[in-house]
Amino acid sequence: MRPFVFVNVAMSADGKISTRERRQVRISGSEDYSRVDRIKAESDAVMVGIGTVLADNPSLTVKSPELRAGRRAAGKDENPIRVVVDSAGRIPLDADILHKGTGKRIVAVSRKAPPGTVEVLRQHAAVATAGDETVDLSALLEELHRQGVRRLMVEGGGTLIWALFAQGLVDELQTFVGNIVIGGKDAPTPADGAGFLREEDFARLALIEAERIDDGLLIRWRVENK
Repeated sequence: MRPFVFVNVAMSADGKISTRERRQVRISGSEDYSRVDRIKAESDAVMVGIGTVLADNPSLTVKSPELRAGRRAAGKDENPIRVVVDSAGRIPLDADILHKGTGKRIVAVSRKAPPGTVEVLRQHAAVATAGDETVDLSALLEELHRQGVRRLMVEGGGTLIWALFAQGLVDELQTFVGNIVIGGKDAPTPADGAGFLREEDFARLALIEAERIDDGLLIRWRVENK
């Protein structure tokens, strides 16, 4: 058993999520920010890869006081469980995700993470070990399900998102397409990584809905061939 997994990304009109220097850019507006805060508050956990932590230092907290109060009223922590996929245990110990806001943090590592690093990390977060060289994502999702996670939001980056799609672990994709062009063949996309080689292996999507929001378009897709 695993949680329902949905990916939420914002990308430029030409399919980029940041510049070629991995510099974070503002793609969506206030309406979409509020939407993301709401779906985060509705999730049991939110997950990112270590690359996103190193590049953007996100806290992944729920920003709205009303949404945090709603979670408390429902008997939950103010913030969903925050999960970092970090095979080698590279997360900085002063990363915002380990310190800002209340709630549980989980850092998922592989067995190649140095034991000393893991022991120090346990002072700041729960540590889940899965996989030898890289984190076994299927095993991680099963562990999250055992811990009560039924709805998991994935916020990036492209390497983690690609790996989840490649292993058939994504149920829904939510994409905000902004009204800018970033360009650059080395600029990251929502699903980086090796990429599918054969057309028959492509992730196939079914349109759920499309809605104009801010100055862009929000598209929700259901993954058909998990």
